[in-house]
Amino acid sequence: MDFLDCLRAFVATARAGSFSQAAERLGISNRLTSKYVAALEERLGVRVLQRTTRRVGITPEGEDLLRRAPALLDDIDDLLASFSEEGKGLSGSLRVSAPVTFGQTHVQALLRGFAMNHPDLVIDLQLDDAYIDLAARGVDVAFRIGESNQRSLVTRKLGTISSIMLASTDYIARRGTPESPRDLLRHDCIVDTNRRDAMHWPLEHGGRTEEFPVHARFMVNSAQVALDLARAGLGISFCPRFVIGADMRSMGLVQVLPGYSNPASPVSMVWLEGRVLPRKVRSLIDYVVGETRGVI
Repeated sequence: MDFLDCLRAFVATARAGSFSQAAERLGISNRLTSKYVAALEERLGVRVLQRTTRRVGITPEGEDLLRRAPALLDDIDDLLASFSEEGKGLSGSLRVSAPVTFGQTHVQALLRGFAMNHPDLVIDLQLDDAYIDLAARGVDVAFRIGESNQRSLVTRKLGTISSIMLASTDYIARRGTPESPRDLLRHDCIVDTNRRDAMHWPLEHGGRTEEFPVHARFMVNSAQVALDLARAGLGISFCPRFVIGADMRSMGLVQVLPGYSNPASPVSMVWLEGRVLPRKVRSLIDYVVGETRGVI
């Protein structure tokens, strides 16, 4: 059996966690997918997958192979495409990671536009608010909000985003308007636990930034849910502007403490350093940079 086919079957199965899902992604039968993986294990002399009655797991040797195999397959696909008569088109798979709400509001639209020009490319979008390990998850490129201190990653800044405090007009009518950030301790606040220090909100005023403690009535790990709870009159939320949209008043919301601003956070694309980027990854990065210039 062809070694590359065996390697592709292993990567697909390890990522999907089952032979049936991997077979569907590869467009082949379950039986052939299993044969490919078995042939790979025989060739390598080690077991890379652990079969059970319910799920396919991955062995330590398989984890090591999964960290290295996707880049190898990408390089080979890129090499073959450069000699193909259809070399201008992109093919294969592209795995992208993004924060949940930002992925829903921005990234999916960017990928939709990119995919329209590349019908042979399979895009796998993974939404996760955690800073995942790109190598372990086989991710080609990730969108990140906030500073990234990982030395193993190359960062391409796209822009910045900021947050504002807001509440419904009903809530303000019932509880009054905070006059200073210290009043937040006497109000119901909706805390987004995705923030680095969820119980302290960083606010800038007069050129000085200070983190103010808040009283949490709700704690959620979704900016969209935090906005929805504020709209329902359940407290003051600290939401990214990209979640809110252009017209707060149409949603029955008002800005709280408008004299205080939130320090902007960078929005970036990141990828693993130390490897030549496949053409499909370079193309996506170039496309996103062009589409987001002046927007984010």
